[in-house]
Amino acid sequence: MFESIKTATRGKAGVLVVAHFSGEGINADTKALDNDGSIAKATKRPDASGDLGNVVEIHDSNGYERVLLIGLGQREGFKPGALRTVAGAAGRAIAKAKATGAEFQVCPALNKLKKADSVDAFTAGAMIGEGLGMLSWRYDDLRGTKTELTPKIKLSVQGCCKQFLDGVERGLGFAEGTNIARTLSQTPPNIATPMWIANEAKKMARKSKNLSVSVFSGKKLEDEKLVGHINVGKASENKPCMIRIEYTPDRGKSKKPIVIVGKTMSYDSGGLSIKVGGGMRGMKRDKDGGCGAFGAMHIIANVIKPNRPVVALLVSAENSISDEAYRPDDVLEFRNGTTVEITNTDAEGRLVLADGLCYACDKENPEYVVDIATLTGGVVVALGKVFAGLWCDDDELREKVEAAGNSSGERVWRLPHDPQYNAMMRSPVADILNSAPVREAHPIQGAAFLSHFVQDGVKWAHIDIAGTHASDKEQPHMIAGPTGFGARLLAELVERS
Repeated sequence: MFESIKTATRGKAGVLVVAHFSGEGINADTKALDNDGSIAKATKRPDASGDLGNVVEIHDSNGYERVLLIGLGQREGFKPGALRTVAGAAGRAIAKAKATGAEFQVCPALNKLKKADSVDAFTAGAMIGEGLGMLSWRYDDLRGTKTELTPKIKLSVQGCCKQFLDGVERGLGFAEGTNIARTLSQTPPNIATPMWIANEAKKMARKSKNLSVSVFSGKKLEDEKLVGHINVGKASENKPCMIRIEYTPDRGKSKKPIVIVGKTMSYDSGGLSIKVGGGMRGMKRDKDGGCGAFGAMHIIANVIKPNRPVVALLVSAENSISDEAYRPDDVLEFRNGTTVEITNTDAEGRLVLADGLCYACDKENPEYVVDIATLTGGVVVALGKVFAGLWCDDDELREKVEAAGNSSGERVWRLPHDPQYNAMMRSPVADILNSAPVREAHPIQGAAFLSHFVQDGVKWAHIDIAGTHASDKEQPHMIAGPTGFGARLLAELVERS
């Protein structure tokens, strides 16, 4: 869509973008932009519904090659996130017109909102920047000689004021982190092995101030008793590793770190409990929890720059099949002493996450821990592709996660955690099973399992993104494919902490 997007304060843009609410004309603030009356006239056209994302084009208007009149939807209850849709609709029209410059004047329409629904210029710009930035993502890295690529446009964005353009810069930064996560997700498993992901993390750290990376592999996994990694990954020639990405602030180093643990299965065949039919297709995306954490660390280091340390642990392995593979009936003892009977080798993600949670509690002295994972198909049955599942017993942390989700548009829905669910995970020969023999409460089983690896007194949230990490349908500001879910949510969470 766009090769690059930058803000500008000079020059004349070819396209003007203005906005109006459904069922309304233009207010006095917008009318001030309409010297020739063509915008007001266009609001009376039958196709100018004002519905969210509705676009009406006006050619040779007010000294611009074209004006895009964009619908904001209903005035009542308007939310800032709707501006991502506005940006998507405008961006598609700008790209179709092959315009290289666009001036966004959406704030005049927002100036008359009720106080409860008000949107300041900085927030409006941030939403526009996110929408344009995420719309621009494409994965063409592996296109060969048989594909003719459409040339991309370098777009400059102008706005009503400095606050708006500062917001656009922030939004573009958040979108960049999201797009990094999407690119990692889309990269196929013959390239994106655990060590390749580790090397990508090192590249990011070299380009980002205050980031450092260390990798636990081979004997280091044994020394740290990371038995989940060792057993899940031992059937593959692509060996497992835990990737530790640390953000160290210029100030606030003495604060406890926020720790993010991301499930980063580079591929999941199911192991000896092999996936059947078409179940294996798309399993390159079983790394998407780690991809979201990776993108979040980019945003944290380059955009929000908090005055506190943040650590991401990407727990990475390839679940493959060979005579070295771990088996149903095996029993593993984790570093915190918990023993686990393996009943299903396709419930492997929780085993590497268990390593990460143990390590986070033992070694990082965390303020709190959040894990993010494509953990269960059951959460898709429960919540579809609208919300990610959230388990968190600490009310303060839960409220922060929910608020960050609402702000970022990566929404979560709390699901229950209760001792009766924990009882489902009891093993007849070990402490717990990695997968209970019944399918009921399947996503809650995953959370119940993970709770055994979080120390008492440590605040913890578990986010299951199996339904939200990818979309098979185009969204207004995003093409079908990986969504980068978690990158913006986690960055917002850190900023609120």
